[in-house]
Amino acid sequence: MYGQKFLQMKRVGIAELPLHGGKCPPWLFIRMKQLGRAISEIIVQEYGRKEILRRLADPFFFQALGCVLGYDWHSSGLSTVTMGALKEAIKPEELGIAVCGGKGRVSKRTPNEIQKFAEVFSLSSKKVDELVRASRMAAKVDNACVQDGYQLYHHSFVLSEDGDWVVVQQGMHDRLARRYHWLSEGVRSFVEEPHSGIAGERKEEMVLDMTARESEEPRKISVDLVRDNPKRLLPYLREVEQRSLDEYLEKDTQV
Repeated sequence: MYGQKFLQMKRVGIAELPLHGGKCPPWLFIRMKQLGRAISEIIVQEYGRKEILRRLADPFFFQALGCVLGYDWHSSGLSTVTMGALKEAIKPEELGIAVCGGKGRVSKRTPNEIQKFAEVFSLSSKKVDELVRASRMAAKVDNACVQDGYQLYHHSFVLSEDGDWVVVQQGMHDRLARRYHWLSEGVRSFVEEPHSGIAGERKEEMVLDMTARESEEPRKISVDLVRDNPKRLLPYLREVEQRSLDEYLEKDTQV
């Protein structure tokens, strides 16, 4: 329902990178996994699980991490490969952290993987439902509510045995990739000002941001229009004396 507070979360930032094709060399991916495992273990041991989630939610730390692991600093692949390496490197049973989802079709496995690791962490069924909803809502907001032209193709969901989570997802548009970070820490609404920071080189000229505070009235009107009879919108969407196929279809139906 509009205006409802959902989970404890906030979108922490956005980063933009050139969109590159190709694959990560196997030898590099192996080294990224090894170093990624070591760095993750140190952060968890020294600062705890919450801290590694906070750092993955920081666009600047995440970018630096990908560079330290050895990937190209100025490439869209840094996001997808870094999360892929961490997914294989981090052992949930040891660190209490699990990485779900990934690039392309792999992202569709996120709900099932959340369920799988939730059982490992002994999380309640109610908590599982909340985590799955958080994953879907974060993707929906960045894909639909923020209409900046970037279509999501990568979605990673990181959860801890404490029930905290982070979303790192990426969209593509016009040879550029934009990365979005979400953090479950702090009470925020999905539909109004969910982010606390943006980092990027390019600012799009034409963007429809329905999450902006200034968009509160349009959000309410949008919900009212959806709930109302769609036929009432037709006079506003077509010119006077313009005919539609519905008129002829209705006549054929009556016959």
